[in-house]
Amino acid sequence: MPTREPADPATAAAAPPAASAPAAPHARCAPGDPGFEERYRAIDARDTRFDGQFVTAVSSTGIYCRPSCPARTPRREHVTFYRTSAAAHEAGYRACKRCLPEATPGTPEWDLRRDAVGRAMRLIGDGLLDRGGVEALAAELGYTSRHVHRMLVAELGAGPQALARARRAQTARTLLVGTALPVTDVAFAAGFGSVRQFNDTIREVFAVRPSELRARARRGDAVDPARSAVPGPAGAPQVRLDLALPVRQPFDARGVLGFLAVRAVAGVEVADLPDDGPLRYARTLSLPHGPAAVEVVATPERRGGWRLAARLELASLADVGTAVARVRRLLDLDADPTAVDAALSADPVLAPLVAAAPGTRVPGTVDPAELVVRAIVGQQISVAAARGHLGRLVAAAGAPYASAIPGLDRLFPTPKEVLAAVPAPVPGAEPDPGRPLRLPARQVAAVLAAAGALVDGTLPAHVGADPADLRARLVALPGVGPWTAAYVAMRVLGDPDAWLTGDVALVAGATAAGALDPGPRASAHRALEERAAVWSPWRSYAAMHLWRAAAAR
Repeated sequence: MPTREPADPATAAAAPPAASAPAAPHARCAPGDPGFEERYRAIDARDTRFDGQFVTAVSSTGIYCRPSCPARTPRREHVTFYRTSAAAHEAGYRACKRCLPEATPGTPEWDLRRDAVGRAMRLIGDGLLDRGGVEALAAELGYTSRHVHRMLVAELGAGPQALARARRAQTARTLLVGTALPVTDVAFAAGFGSVRQFNDTIREVFAVRPSELRARARRGDAVDPARSAVPGPAGAPQVRLDLALPVRQPFDARGVLGFLAVRAVAGVEVADLPDDGPLRYARTLSLPHGPAAVEVVATPERRGGWRLAARLELASLADVGTAVARVRRLLDLDADPTAVDAALSADPVLAPLVAAAPGTRVPGTVDPAELVVRAIVGQQISVAAARGHLGRLVAAAGAPYASAIPGLDRLFPTPKEVLAAVPAPVPGAEPDPGRPLRLPARQVAAVLAAAGALVDGTLPAHVGADPADLRARLVALPGVGPWTAAYVAMRVLGDPDAWLTGDVALVAGATAAGALDPGPRASAHRALEERAAVWSPWRSYAAMHLWRAAAAR
């Protein structure tokens, strides 16, 4: 068991940082570097808020820990902070067996950053390197593979392959301690190309063999409960897995699942949110190796907070990592709620809203193309009306799906299926009353234009898209305005600072909260946009609070 040396008494008395640890200017942060003292105070306080945001490497032991590791705090001169576990691996450190630094939420930095490094990390997290290698990553980013490697090493201390390897190690650890899958299946489910590569990586990262890592979990030394993997029913995906989902507290489970529930499309999604007991949300997925489904269960804990678990149905074990990454993005599990809540609470108008719903999240999406279609269908109509239109579209164009999860029987149609099922409007002709989308011709044309652009690649809607480029391409489509572009950026890219100018519900919520005086709609939108400037860089989260205030009127 690793130990950490006694802390400096002066440091032990210092207060931990109030919100997010400041970003280090380089991949490693050593004594004397900017940000070192703030991080050192965080590890001395064993502050769980920073788990997943950086790791602590200790030269005297050769291990790296999460910030909240319960071992004794090491001396400053033995500490180096790394922004990623991959960088610590590359520097020769192994993971702490006591605090399990891989079993944490991810860093919120990759959603905050709009640059190529943030885009690359979102794509690596989605499993792109496992599917297409470094060349595929470079092509999505618009750079050469050599430049991508240089850029990631300079910023994060590790190249794309090392970062992907760290992701595979994290997935493998989760499956080893959280399921009964055979070790060989774990290797390929985590994305390793061979069992030998898997064994070597686990020994290098965790300093134990895979079987020993699993045995420790069964003795109760690990935090994840034992889970099992079983085959699905006839005609359904072949693998079912139950996994824990690490999450930073506070987490507004009822808010995020409620947001998804009111927008749930029949056959694709189902939700059950009782006043007491666990909350449940489930939906179908289209993953790289076939159709799938996930059921998320949020269980309230006795001392407050929520425990999250996911049940996965998969066509292939190779989709485990991608499925988990997409569910985490859907629920915004890697956000830093402490930083967001502290910033928004500084505004006396938002403070009561934040106090009423601490840990509010901005729901993402499991399928960017689906979200684009949903956003365009939902332009200038109510949530309930959009849900009805989308339900008819799914019934007409969505592929059937056999699931063991009650209420799921359809996949959301792909852009190709939308193009095949939705007839283009004919000027002057009476529309067919049985058409899948009973929307005005201009809106139907916008849906078809977006679907066509998604199919031919001229609309790069994916988690690694350049935010400015994605917005510009969306607005260039006929019938798509700035509101839709901002909404897509908010939910596809996880943009924490999107603002939806012209949103009627935002004005209603701001008026109810006292941020605006009642007045003409046009001037109210302008006034609210100006008022919202002080909420940057968290305007997406402010919007979630205002939407809730509008719904409560």
